Amino acid sequence: MTKAHFFHRFSEMLVPLMTWGLITFPIWMSPFHPAIVAYFIITFDLYFFYKSITNAIYATISYQKILNFSRVDFAKKLEKIKRAPEIKHFIIIPNYKEPLYKIEETITTFIKNDFPYKNLFLVLAFEKRETEAEEKAKILMQKYSPYFCKIIVAYHELKSNEIIGKASNQTFAAKIVSQYTAENKITPENTLITICDADSHLPKNYFSYLTYEYLNDKDRLYHFFWAPVLLYNNFWQVPFFVRIQSTLSSILRLSLLSQKENLIQISTYSTNLWLLQQINYWDVDIIPEDWHVYFQTFFTFGNKVKTLPLYTVVTCDAVYSGKLVKTLANRYEQEKRWAWGVSDVSYTLKKLFTTPHIGFFTKLKKIIFLAEGHLLWPTSFFILTISASIPPLINPVFKRTVLGYLLPQLSGLILTLASSMLLLYTYLDIKVRQKVKMKFKLTSLPFIFIQWYFLPLVSFLFSSLPALDAHTRLLFNKKIEYKVTEKV
Repeated sequence: MTKAHFFHRFSEMLVPLMTWGLITFPIWMSPFHPAIVAYFIITFDLYFFYKSITNAIYATISYQKILNFSRVDFAKKLEKIKRAPEIKHFIIIPNYKEPLYKIEETITTFIKNDFPYKNLFLVLAFEKRETEAEEKAKILMQKYSPYFCKIIVAYHELKSNEIIGKASNQTFAAKIVSQYTAENKITPENTLITICDADSHLPKNYFSYLTYEYLNDKDRLYHFFWAPVLLYNNFWQVPFFVRIQSTLSSILRLSLLSQKENLIQISTYSTNLWLLQQINYWDVDIIPEDWHVYFQTFFTFGNKVKTLPLYTVVTCDAVYSGKLVKTLANRYEQEKRWAWGVSDVSYTLKKLFTTPHIGFFTKLKKIIFLAEGHLLWPTSFFILTISASIPPLINPVFKRTVLGYLLPQLSGLILTLASSMLLLYTYLDIKVRQKVKMKFKLTSLPFIFIQWYFLPLVSFLFSSLPALDAHTRLLFNKKIEYKVTEKV
């Protein structure tokens, strides 16, 4: 084994090893130093309480800013900017076996936009292995060509050095866009690329808002732009187990929007073609592409790279396969795929030592943020729910001490206080869904509150467990395959 391969495997295993170490820590430490375990659990509980409060505060700030910015007429503001007509928007929809009506619903949100210039280009990024792709493209071309400057159709054929997924598909499509812009003398700096999932519905002001922010941003070439992608399109259709997870994910994304220093785009986002060309587009041999492309860019240009918030709302579908068991299985697989982003830790650790043009501590801060999120993902449930009962159970002597007696009670009290934030989460969830004009029945209100009693079970089955699955697979070098999440 070469040194490079050893470092790669060690860096891949690092966070998964820490994950299993933290989960089992109360078991193997309690016989010897139960007090250390108790202080660790209390500290972690307090940290979780702190995170719950800060997430609630940031989510509230984001919601208020969304309300404020919804009153701004960006299309009118653009009329005062001379360069605005020069900006071209290429909207790439990477898809594989997506229902035709889903893609049409998404395209419909584009053609309803208020962007004052006819500078929208639609890029249908199909996979060549999909037998229905050509027929879908034909239907979409005939129906929507009048609404766009041009519709570009790409059929990505997987190469030997590529992995199935959005990254390789998007790279193929973006290279076609590069060729088209070069032939038509469209400058990359004036070309905005929006990666849009096939079920993402963009708000009416998305392109005018994006263009305004881009043109008024002095470091525009180094930035990504992101609006929170909330899982609301089929909210009342999905099983309530999925609905709980969707609600929590949506509010956490809302919270991230106002945390500018730690904001990294997810799912549907925009940037400029010049930036993508500089980093040679998305790496084609990875699965989690959204955070990865951010780190690709960061390790090329350093602190100039940021994801800037757009205070509006993009909505998309939560997992739904028609049948309960299949839906839950697909939800598990989706979370596991997201958690596979832990593989980015290895990539960033390698870059830590091979990018001397960027400050060491600047890079280390980013890596710690990445590792922290992936470490807490599978471990939080176990530490918060069952860890406090382990030291007194394993070490009966400790149970007779004051700390041993108080540990479960202190832990329970802190978690109860943290859980009170769910009231605010519920309120924000209802208000945001009203904002996107999703119907809400007053008779559904009791179920909105009752569903939170199932949160521990849902968190375990559809968050901690699939994340632990992903970490364990990476630990034993068992790669996962990209599976398209079924949404009907």
